[in-house]
Order: sequence, then C-alpha cells, then structure tokens
Amino acid sequence: MGVKINLLERVESGKGLFAVESISLIYNALTSILILILYARMDHPGVMLLERLVIVVLTFALIYLYSAFPCRLTAFVRMVVQMSLLAYWYPDTYEFNRVFDNLDHLFAAMEQSLFECQPSVEFCAHFPSIWFSEPLNMGYFFYYPMMLIAVVYYFLFHFKWFEKICFVLVTSFFIYYLFYLLVPVAGPQFYFPAIGMDRVNACEFIPIGDYFNYNVLLFPAPGYEHGFFYNLVEASQEIGERPTAAFPSSHVAISTIIMIMSWRVSRKLSYFLLPFYILLCLATVYIQAHYLIDSIAGFFSAFVVYRVATLMYNKWFITPTFK
Repeated sequence: MGVKINLLERVESGKGLFAVESISLIYNALTSILILILYARMDHPGVMLLERLVIVVLTFALIYLYSAFPCRLTAFVRMVVQMSLLAYWYPDTYEFNRVFDNLDHLFAAMEQSLFECQPSVEFCAHFPSIWFSEPLNMGYFFYYPMMLIAVVYYFLFHFKWFEKICFVLVTSFFIYYLFYLLVPVAGPQFYFPAIGMDRVNACEFIPIGDYFNYNVLLFPAPGYEHGFFYNLVEASQEIGERPTAAFPSSHVAISTIIMIMSWRVSRKLSYFLLPFYILLCLATVYIQAHYLIDSIAGFFSAFVVYRVATLMYNKWFITPTFK
C-alpha cells in the first residue's frame, strides 16, 4: 500500500490523490460498470459515460494544477470541486432507478400502518401559517449552507482534518446514492400528486410502475406560498429535484453527520447549527419531500454511515488524533 501521509505533508509535497478524489473515482467506476450492465435499458447511457469521462479529466487537471502550485488554497479547490459534483451525482441516481418500478406505494402503506395517517399530509395541514412554513423552509434551505459552514470551519481552524471531513461527507453521500440507484422511492411530493389526494385520503396506495419515467413534474409544496424561504426552496427544487432518493432521507442523514463532526471540534459551532438542523429535519416531512419513516431512517442510518466512512478513512489515511 505504501507509506501513508497526512494532508499537511501532502500539501507540502504536492503529490498524490486526495481521499475524496479516490472515493469519487471509485464511485465513478462503479456506476460506469452499472451503466454498461444496464446499457440497453437506459435512456442515454452514452452521454452518461461521456460525462463521467469529463469528470475524470477534470479531476486530473486539478491534480496537475495543484502539483504546479501546492498550497492550502489549491487543496481547498480540489476538494470543494469534488463536493460540488454531488449536484451532478444526485439527479444521476434517477437515471438508474427509473429502470425499475417505483416503490412508493409500499412506503406510503407502511407509513399508514405505523402512524394510522400520512404525517406529511397532517403536519402541513395542521400548521399552514407563515410562522411555521417560513422557519421550516429556512431550515430545509439551510442544508447546503450547513455543509459549507462546517467545511470552511475545518479548513480555517482544523486544516489537518479538512481532508477527513470532505472524505466522510462525500463518501456518506455516495453510500446513500448507491442505495438510491436500486431503490426507486420518490417521496410524497411526487407520489401523492401522481395518484391523487382522493386516493391518499382513502388510503389507496396503488403501484404506479414506471410512471416517473415520463412524468417528473414537481407540484408546489404545501406551506405559505408567498414566503421568502418557501420560494427559495421551490426554486432550488425546480432546478435539481427528481423523483428519486426519498428513502432514507439524505437531508436528515447528512445534516446529522455534519452535527456529529461539528460537535467533535466545536461546541459553539454545533450550538449555532442546531436550530437549523432541527428545522431541517422537521421540514423534510412538512414540505412532503419525505415520508416520516424516511426521516427516521435517515437519522439512525447516519450514525452507521458516519462510522463506516470514518473507518474507511482511518484505514487509508493517517488521522493524527481525531477518530
């Protein structure tokens, strides 16, 4: 395997793949193999393979740039670019799971069996006012700012662990994405409009097969429609949301992992993020992005996924004191 070196030493040497680049290339290769296996059943596999090649070229171009100018800034750019590519990898899961029949009817039925209602419907119906809608939409919108704040905090104050937080976050996303590829659950915001609220109210959760292969329109979420944060969330979902990746909730899972990492290095940082985290978790159900069981599964799975990603990093790279 060779000698392992930490990030500080790698910055000085200007050599080697960063951990986050290694896991990104592995995920790229795994999904490329899956594309080849499912090639005849996919919509545009050739384009997807070409896009993956572009990502590989971009990765090595940044490595070349860094080797010419090895410093903390170019290290930051290399890792942030890999994190920003998550915006590509997320909707990419839809291209895979549209090959399979949708499973929302099973999750909605399970929700009804466990809670004797649809919590996502009841929550927003009982609290429709701006005083609930806006704070919850603010929390949901704060998902990516939470991540950015944590990453920048590590970069500025705990640089020797900066590579680790980037690796753990990206690896956690990829673990969830691999699951999403093969488990097509779209969530209430897509499924309920597809079957109609009359059926939802009558507890008739019918299978819809490949409906989302041809229908990806996202209807407006419940809440105060004239709210500032409501419209921010709506705009962001119109751009990047797809009928995919509902179970378990990566919003809840990744934000929980961010809270774990924040707590380990700064109580002040974690206390600052805590209100947004709580609002975000509640909002996943309130805006009908997820079933309640999605959010519960996201919370509990986060601890397992965090542990797995951390063990992977500790096995491959030196981490001086932070475990």
